[in-house]
Amino acid sequence: MAYTQADADRLRSAIAKGASEVEVNGERVRFRSLADMRATLAMIENELAGPSGAAFAIGYPKTPRGL
Repeated sequence: MAYTQADADRLRSAIAKGASEVEVNGERVRFRSLADMRATLAMIENELAGPSGAAFAIGYPKTPRGL
């Protein structure tokens, strides 16, 4: 699913108002709890943030003899 910043803003606004129903990604969604809303907001924000750097790191050994 492709979320937009507007989806995150609408969900954040609904959380602030205490609403349990919001339109996200073009669909009307009713949440069961505040925890569900916060989890969904975190998921949307993570998706909007994109990849978080390299999947692995490359390390080079250092030896006292310079090999």
